[in-house]
Amino acid sequence: MVRHEPKHKVSRRFGIDIYGTGGESLRRRIGTPPGGAPQRRPRVTDYGIQLKEKQKAKAIYGVSETQFRRYYAQAFRQPGDTGDNLLRLLERRLDNVIYRLSLARSRPMARQLVGHGHVKVNGRRVNIPSYQVRPGEVVTLTDAAAQIPGVIEELEANRRVPEWLDRAGHSARVIRLPGREDVDLPINEELIVAFYAR
Repeated sequence: MVRHEPKHKVSRRFGIDIYGTGGESLRRRIGTPPGGAPQRRPRVTDYGIQLKEKQKAKAIYGVSETQFRRYYAQAFRQPGDTGDNLLRLLERRLDNVIYRLSLARSRPMARQLVGHGHVKVNGRRVNIPSYQVRPGEVVTLTDAAAQIPGVIEELEANRRVPEWLDRAGHSARVIRLPGREDVDLPINEELIVAFYAR
């Protein structure tokens, strides 16, 4: 179970807009440390830096510690670079795909759409946010979901869709697996690998 905290508090901890919600309130807080006034902080160890990077990735994708550890173990077993494999697994989550397709304003909103049965994969309803999409699969929002004001706003905003996905309206095909170049997030996966390799 993912522990819920105030969104601005989480974003301020990592110094970035974790949930992609933006807004004037967040902009005012993002550069201000907890407590309001700048203060000297103790030197952070290598372990602390690695831990923070892992926690940041967990917060961005909205996964629990147990889930994240499972993703890492799976990435480690796969051929190739473990860090790239880890990001690929996280990107292929169905809730993340809905967000990447600009069908939801944030990953939490995308997770809600999936959890409420508003998403179909190859014509079948899938309500598991962690479902791993595969090349060739078609992801579609239900007609009811396509009428939700937040979804309409996102479609009209016309955000850039990653090249590994091909969207037409509220439907899309997974063209290929995502590569590291498709992940436009401030995540240093090498630090995460170093954390688990201790």
